[in-house]
Amino acid sequence: MKKKLLSLLCLSLIFIFVTGCFEKKEETKKEETKSDSLKFKEEYEGFNKKKNDYFEYRELNIDNENPFVFATDSEIVKMIENKETFIVYFGDSQCPWCRSVIEQAIKSAKANKIDKIYYVRFWDGFHEEKIRDVYELNENNKPVLKQKGTESYSKLLEYLDNVLSEYTLKDKEGNTIKVNEKRIFLPNFVAVVNGEAKELIEGVSEKQKEYNGELTEEILKDEEQIFNDFFKKYN
Repeated sequence: MKKKLLSLLCLSLIFIFVTGCFEKKEETKKEETKSDSLKFKEEYEGFNKKKNDYFEYRELNIDNENPFVFATDSEIVKMIENKETFIVYFGDSQCPWCRSVIEQAIKSAKANKIDKIYYVRFWDGFHEEKIRDVYELNENNKPVLKQKGTESYSKLLEYLDNVLSEYTLKDKEGNTIKVNEKRIFLPNFVAVVNGEAKELIEGVSEKQKEYNGELTEEILKDEEQIFNDFFKKYN
């Protein structure tokens, strides 16, 4: 009888220990997600009421429980190579077009039960590239590489080629010059399924003509439709 009671006691202690460890791991995961969410909120709201040399930043109110998880370009490359399924947002808190759509992206993600979107931040200051290739036109209007991007960026161009747009520049007369390279623009939301890029959206309404213009009700409804259509496919 004593042996049975001792065995039951040991099993109970093991169960409590395992359950406790599992709950702690789950709590840790939630804390990590929450930490990224708050970090994202602080980054984007940190530019409220601030100006740069060109414009005043759009004021944002980012939900505390947004779905964004910080990632690097190299981490996204590994996820693609591992044939994972996920959504990634390429953007930056100082990008005015990004700030035009980010609140709606969060609302639509919540409405469609998207609980994780990886976020790759592209700039190190306004238009200060830290990931992408940068080209400029020379005196003959030929594209010249001014700054080489990261090795992982080159991989992303390869892996996401089927959904990316052409990289183009404008000359002094306003003519479009092809660089002969694809480009990840900001903002870009990409859905990857089993390591294959399936769809890309910017989330920007065609009705929005200026990057820092008023977001009318019509524009916001358009944004909502764009994001809902995107998230519903990859819920």
